[in-house]
Amino acid sequence: MLQSLYDRTIRLAEHPNAMWALAVVAFLESSVFPIPPDVLMIPMILARPSKAWLIALVALVASVLGGMLGYAIGAFFYESIGQPVLAAMGKGAAMEEFNTRFNDFGFWAVLTAGVTPFPYKVITIMSGWTGMPLGTFVATSILARALRFFVVAGLLWGFGESIRDFIEKRLGLMFTLFMILLIGGFVLVRYL
Repeated sequence: MLQSLYDRTIRLAEHPNAMWALAVVAFLESSVFPIPPDVLMIPMILARPSKAWLIALVALVASVLGGMLGYAIGAFFYESIGQPVLAAMGKGAAMEEFNTRFNDFGFWAVLTAGVTPFPYKVITIMSGWTGMPLGTFVATSILARALRFFVVAGLLWGFGESIRDFIEKRLGLMFTLFMILLIGGFVLVRYL
């Protein structure tokens, strides 16, 4: 099922209304959709490198707006919508413990989920559910999603097709390692 959804998403990248499709996918991915916008961004940028920054900007704006929908789901509809979405992703069991710790590390959670392969929708919903300050959530989402989408756009703009395999297979790992090192550095500074 995911493969056919992935294939349909790739076909959308070739459509004349691909920019609108990207906006919809980026918006929905931030709250309920399982396919990340990178799947559309990569072929769109490869096809039109001169529009790389515009494509990244569309993904950024739509993703942050979709993240605000996820936040609203968590804040206002957690029991009826948020909990089933998170349970379907296998994240339902540890909710109570997560809630007590989440806001202590909320900035880092949003930043990490925004740039790594971790499902961003989980963090958007949890941010609303735990009552993270909306300003903190939005600012961190903008930072994280801009970092992710503009790094991808920059790599594709600069290196073209030769970087595609790296982005599709290893960029998530690189972002994850970067976040581990960054957070680890702050923890060391704090406790040394």
